[in-house]
Amino acid sequence: MQGTALWGWLGPIAVALFGGILRFVRLSEPRAVVFDETYYLKDAYSLLRFGVERVTLGDAKNPVADRRLMAGNLDIFKHCPNTTDCASFVAHPPLGKWMIGLGEWLFGMNSYGWRFAAAVVGTLSILVLARVARRMTRSTLLGCLGGLLLSLEGLHLVLSRTALLDIFLMFWVLAGFACLVVDRDWSRQRLADWYDSSPLTPAGPRLGLRPWRLAAGVCLGAACAVKWSGLFFLVAFAVMSLLWDMGARRAVGLRRPYQGALSLDAPSWLAALGLAPALTFVASWTGWFVTAGGYGRNWEQATSSGPMFFVVDSVRSWLKYQVQVLGYHTGLHDYHPYMSDPWTWPILMRPVSFFYPTDLPPSACGADKCSQAVVGAGTPVLWFAAALALLGLIAWYVATRDWRAGAVLLAYAAGWLPWFYYAIADKRTMYLFYMIPVVPFMVLALVLVAGLAIGKENASPVRRAVGAAAVGAFTLIVLINFWWLYPVLVAETLTQAQWWARMLTRSWVVPAPK
Repeated sequence: MQGTALWGWLGPIAVALFGGILRFVRLSEPRAVVFDETYYLKDAYSLLRFGVERVTLGDAKNPVADRRLMAGNLDIFKHCPNTTDCASFVAHPPLGKWMIGLGEWLFGMNSYGWRFAAAVVGTLSILVLARVARRMTRSTLLGCLGGLLLSLEGLHLVLSRTALLDIFLMFWVLAGFACLVVDRDWSRQRLADWYDSSPLTPAGPRLGLRPWRLAAGVCLGAACAVKWSGLFFLVAFAVMSLLWDMGARRAVGLRRPYQGALSLDAPSWLAALGLAPALTFVASWTGWFVTAGGYGRNWEQATSSGPMFFVVDSVRSWLKYQVQVLGYHTGLHDYHPYMSDPWTWPILMRPVSFFYPTDLPPSACGADKCSQAVVGAGTPVLWFAAALALLGLIAWYVATRDWRAGAVLLAYAAGWLPWFYYAIADKRTMYLFYMIPVVPFMVLALVLVAGLAIGKENASPVRRAVGAAAVGAFTLIVLINFWWLYPVLVAETLTQAQWWARMLTRSWVVPAPK
């Protein structure tokens, strides 16, 4: 690892603080319920009050309830004599809403309170990305570059300032990946120490307790406990981790590396990346299990059946609920003006308009027509460059089998390709911001290519200077592109002409045909 451990922390922390400033300044703006915040901020508040999600006045997406929230009137829940009549069917597990609820508990039911947790995890993800990029490249400079690029990524900024679930999904996926990268280094060091000090055996040693892989399992279970799509990453990363174990045993020169991995590593692997995620997911439903008002809870039957049958009835009701949620997701075909297909996501064909009021007076901007918008779009230069970088990584992996390229490509595929099935087979309603879990891996692809451009330490000074200049110029272009787009990411008031100039194509504005 190049450089000192001190700078290995100070550099990433400084970049994360820069990203945090962008995410926390004017966090309460717009002072309105933005896009699907109307679902999750109410579910989060309901979890704080009742331990489970309950129905608000009328429908879940209710303008009357939204206005009451913004006016500080928190009496937004439906009143009914039987609490189970108030139970709300929810399409996503509770963990992300509990995290939103933490901000509401700290700062109250206001736009700052329900966005606080998103801004925190968005900022922390910059630190995690910088650290994992440093570990993968052995360069503090490249690690800080990764954190800086994520700080300047538009979709990441928008979701870090909005009370939706996707930023929490992204955080736990990235955290799980980072833990597995640390576990890879840790396990290889254990193998190297064994090789130097113990008699050799064909299969190698048991590596014992692997805390970083266990931590990865908990993080990936937490990702599933935010959104079910975390399962895509859990499966992909579990396979990746076992393949890394096989590769490590082969690299140290064992005669039976695959047998050793399957017999000696697989049991702890299954516990860490099978059992631990499952327990984490179930634990996120604790409020549903211990209270009577959850959807489909059947509390009276369970409590009257005795301790053993209480567990059996509760599990049966919970599993039935999960089947209903699965049916909801596979049958979601509702039209939305900003819905899009996954093959259009890498080129930012149709971002989602999160917020665009139509009643701004001319005095707001000093022109005839004013605009105030939150557009869920990525930074175009970064996204287009990342697409090219990922193509480059494919060629690099085919030529060298470099594990870093393989890991980034696998993570990108796990977060993107499964949606093709839902688009083709189910024609499911989907949105560009479903890509947010793969955005850190897009940045990692750029970091790896930047490392190739700069060259190794023993490259000629001219070679390294030219590469560093190219990487610096690219970073400056990303910064300028982000600065230009920034006003329509954070609801600054512009003239309509200024707003329109920032729309990359008409598809950013024109609704999708029905």
